[in-house]
Amino acid sequence: MNLKARNDATPVLRIIPREQHVISRKNISKAALRVLYRLHEAGYAAYLVGGAVRDLLLSGHPKDFDVATNATPDEVKKLFRNCRLIGRRFRLAHVVYGPEIIEVATFRGTGEDGGEGDRHVVDGRIVRDNVWGTIEEDAVRRDFRVNALYYDISDFSVRDYVGGMQDVQDRVLRLIGDPVTRYREDPVRMLRAARLAAKLNFRIDTAAAAPFEELGPLLADAAPARLFDESLKMFLGGHGLKSFRMLEQCGLLKFMFPATARALKRGDEALRSLIEQGLTNTDERIAEGKSVTPAFLFAVLLWGEVRDQAHAWMVKGLDSNEAWDRAAAHVVAEQCQRVAIPRRFTFTMEEIWSLQPRFEQVQRKRVFRLMAHPRFRAAFDFLLLRAPESSAMRELGQWWSHAQKLPHETLAAALSGVADAGVEPAVSTATAASKPRKRRRRRKSNGKPDAT
Repeated sequence: MNLKARNDATPVLRIIPREQHVISRKNISKAALRVLYRLHEAGYAAYLVGGAVRDLLLSGHPKDFDVATNATPDEVKKLFRNCRLIGRRFRLAHVVYGPEIIEVATFRGTGEDGGEGDRHVVDGRIVRDNVWGTIEEDAVRRDFRVNALYYDISDFSVRDYVGGMQDVQDRVLRLIGDPVTRYREDPVRMLRAARLAAKLNFRIDTAAAAPFEELGPLLADAAPARLFDESLKMFLGGHGLKSFRMLEQCGLLKFMFPATARALKRGDEALRSLIEQGLTNTDERIAEGKSVTPAFLFAVLLWGEVRDQAHAWMVKGLDSNEAWDRAAAHVVAEQCQRVAIPRRFTFTMEEIWSLQPRFEQVQRKRVFRLMAHPRFRAAFDFLLLRAPESSAMRELGQWWSHAQKLPHETLAAALSGVADAGVEPAVSTATAASKPRKRRRRRKSNGKPDAT
């Protein structure tokens, strides 16, 4: 495949000198600068490339810094003792400085002939690609024009071969080359378009969005482990709510989370509120530097289908515990065919779901047993998200919020004598928990047996 076929035009280089862009070395990690300078001093071309350049131009603060060079992976390894080579599909060098990893990639070529390495394509998808080339070829091999910008360490200029600088200024995502061809090469690019549009507050070019409905099913061919990583980038990067809405807007949610899309299609506004509030809370925790877990997020996304299936099994006469277990297992199994959620997370998800009915059991022993459960806090936070389901659910959440603030003895006294009653006594029990009950005086036995 030649440059013209890939990009419909020969790449035209535009050099933006240092005085005409905002990138400063002060905002580039020291580790990335060390890699760039060492490559340059060894006589190789060395460029900061991709998302880091894009984000620096937008006055952002990149977390990851990638380097592109004409040095082969083996040549990079010879320059850096702290280097390891990874990947079969794309051969890369990772240069490690403490907790930071600088990814160094050799310029990719576009043709089958010429260059070093090999390429393997199956049904239009690139399954292995280690053909080296020039910087011009590397530029048109990238996905979006805004990701094909190169910061040159030799003179601190930015090199633009495909119009990426204009797209940064216009805040638009345009693919390099024919969208159908590029998505067939790698269907995950569709998800990346939605994620970047949400993160950067960009719009997706009409031509880039047009094939989503037709080619969305190709996501089923992507490796589930890769889709798990992509879902973490989408929902745990601080822009989870925007990413979710963008997936829906683009029509891609049903290909990534089919159970979620089905449940929302039923028009359950309480479920939509739960999902959006859960994503909002996650975004806020990330902004505050607090920890987040994928398990809670996936439990939120899949709750509607689990709840509906569990209720359906109970209507058929199945025991409550078995109904919830069966529903959780079915939904998790289906989802893991698309997104490979690790077992350590699915186990936590299933516990969060299975604890929800237990919040409705407000008897003394059950309350304290639930509070002692290792997943109580996560399950309680999940209960609070369910408030829009009904007024009874809101009151139940309020009761548990208040109960946790009471001393153990006070709560125990308030709960003494509460009968097994499920959800109905939640309001009255909440009132009871606010102040201890007076104990009834026990009548002294006269030693005579009760009348029969």
